[in-house]
Formats: sequence, structure tokens, C-alpha cells
Amino acid sequence: MQYSSELIVTMRQALEAVMASVPADQSVFGLKAAVAECILKAAAHGQTSYDGLVTSASDQIQAIISMLT
Repeated sequence: MQYSSELIVTMRQALEAVMASVPADQSVFGLKAAVAECILKAAAHGQTSYDGLVTSASDQIQAIISMLT
């Protein structure tokens, strides 16, 4: 899938925002990659706003952490 450079910047910013919200004791190995994948999936399904991407990833963060630990 081809993403515009603007969307790539937005996705990167959303990833950093979500990662910044994760408490240090929950930041498990592989978390950033899994959150990035979540953001990519949301974008592929048409979610292209910063707030929407952050919300999509934030909604999944506990499930992702549970899966990785």
C-alpha cells in the first residue's frame, strides 16, 4: 500500500504519542513494532487523522501488551 508523505509523518507522530503514554514498566520488547503495525492497519482501513490513529492504537495497547508478555 502506498501512503502519502504527510500520512507517514502523521503515523510516525501517532506512534510516538502512543509510546510516550505507555508506563515504563509496561514497555515490553516488541511493543513499538506491534503498535506501529496497529497504526498501519488503521491507516489501511481509512483512518488517516492523527487523533484517530492515536485512539485506534491506544484502544489496543493493553491487548498488545498482554499478548507480548
